[in-house]
Amino acid sequence: MTDRDDQLLRELARRNWQILGLLTLGSLVFFDGRISLGVVAGGLVVIVAHHWRERALRSMLAATDAGAGKRYQLGYLFRLAFLGSAIYLLIAQAHVTPLALAVGLSVVVLNIFWTTIKRAF
Repeated sequence: MTDRDDQLLRELARRNWQILGLLTLGSLVFFDGRISLGVVAGGLVVIVAHHWRERALRSMLAATDAGAGKRYQLGYLFRLAFLGSAIYLLIAQAHVTPLALAVGLSVVVLNIFWTTIKRAF
């Protein structure tokens, strides 16, 4: 990766936390604590998942053996099961509001959308 790519990835990571902070602050101002808990929980889940996926892709691209793709696919299934379980536990056990959780889970999507718009203009 080039320095520009690394700089973009650092910028995205930093902006993920900024968007999560803004969404959390907005939920604290306008809604109750349960809503804020859902936003924070969703944001943390998606930021961890995004970082985990990034590390797995870097590892796969750096690998020179033929089995790297298969390991990535197996890791993908493991990550998917982990994320599904985390979301299930947040809704079923922690009684997090699903809509607030969805808002938190949209942090990375909002970040990528914002970056695309910013770079296009």
